[in-house]
Amino acid sequence: MSTAMTIWRFIRYRFDLSDDQDEATDCIESIRRGIVFKGTNLWTLIFAIFVASVGLNMNSTAVVIGAMLISPLMGPIMGLGLGVGIYDFDLIKQSGKNLAIMVVVSLLTSTIYFLLTPLKGAQSELLSRTTPSIWDVVIAFAGGLAGIVAATRVEKGNVVAGVAIATALMPPLCTAGYGLATGQWYYLLGAFYLFSINAVFISFSTLLVVRLLKFPRKEFVSKEVAFRVRRNVALVVLLTVLPSCVIAYFIVQKAIFESRSDNFVNTELQDNNVQVIRSNAEYNREGGVIHLYTIGDAMDSVAVQKLLRRLPEYGLNKTTLDLHQGIASAAPALDVNVLRSGILEELYAKNESALNEKNQELQQTRAKLATFQKNTEKTRAVAAEFKALQPTVEQLTLNQNLFFNYARQQTDTLPVVCVRFKKKISKTEQTKLYDWLKVRLAADTLVLIQY
Repeated sequence: MSTAMTIWRFIRYRFDLSDDQDEATDCIESIRRGIVFKGTNLWTLIFAIFVASVGLNMNSTAVVIGAMLISPLMGPIMGLGLGVGIYDFDLIKQSGKNLAIMVVVSLLTSTIYFLLTPLKGAQSELLSRTTPSIWDVVIAFAGGLAGIVAATRVEKGNVVAGVAIATALMPPLCTAGYGLATGQWYYLLGAFYLFSINAVFISFSTLLVVRLLKFPRKEFVSKEVAFRVRRNVALVVLLTVLPSCVIAYFIVQKAIFESRSDNFVNTELQDNNVQVIRSNAEYNREGGVIHLYTIGDAMDSVAVQKLLRRLPEYGLNKTTLDLHQGIASAAPALDVNVLRSGILEELYAKNESALNEKNQELQQTRAKLATFQKNTEKTRAVAAEFKALQPTVEQLTLNQNLFFNYARQQTDTLPVVCVRFKKKISKTEQTKLYDWLKVRLAADTLVLIQY
């Protein structure tokens, strides 16, 4: 057997999904049961939406996670992908209908809550659900793969609950309800955009795994019916996949543009006399705009033109700069509170960094001082004992010195004792003192110098 064949068999054995796979009919039935929103499922959804809305309103991550754990939102989304994967048009229609019911009930519930609550401010938990990024696509796709793989196992485990938390289907719907309740369409569109990303890519990952595991497809009574249903299914697949591809493309382009913009700002605007207090990269098909708010010395037209010429070097072709220099010239859209907060945060960060450096220096100084005091006390003790053994001693110095050993090409640290006597002592006495010092200093070897 060749090495390549051995490696291939090893890989197939390790990644094989058939060992603990449940019967396909049981998996389909299990997913089908989670599709319908009536009775228990509907009330559970309403209660979970209320809990999640409270968590977002109070900025409590723990409460939001708890709501995601009890919500039954995954059923219709996975059912949609399953229906497409096995050509079950009835399952697709049923999943789509219940998905619509789920969205409408969730929006109504969260809207009612945010209309009644006295807390109208947008907390960070809410704001984080309004600006999707490429990472949301990756999380939704990978989470959907994990969810459908777990759903096809004999032992389901707790993966589906983890997927519900990771993909975060419920918080975006609650945030969309907040946007409806407060009339802020940015929140509504941004949050619903994030929910659409999660729903589309979870369904798409379900479709892929169902096809990979070769679930039995729908049988039809005639070729005409089979063709019509497959055509409709193909249309649903196309309508499902194409928007997600477009969404993914623009998310990637936006992420790349923002990364290049940050690199440009951090590299080109490092003048100590010009401080960037806020920058915002706004991507569009024409190229984009970088909004810059600065304090300090104002840049003249020559400096601004130089910055514009540098933009293509960062891959920012057709990008323009919207420059606001100084607080007085800042655009009205610049929130003074945001400006003040940004300055305070930067000052705090710099002071904290400087304080940490000073603390490290202080600790190092204290360690050196403690070592010096310890060596001083040790030298005094050794000097007193040495005087008792050899009364003719006049001076004694005790240090730890570095010695480079050329034979072994390494550095050793050895005790060095320098002594001065009223008159030079004999070799025998010097040997006795040497042996005594080795025992007293607990050293295998040392250097004794008589001067």
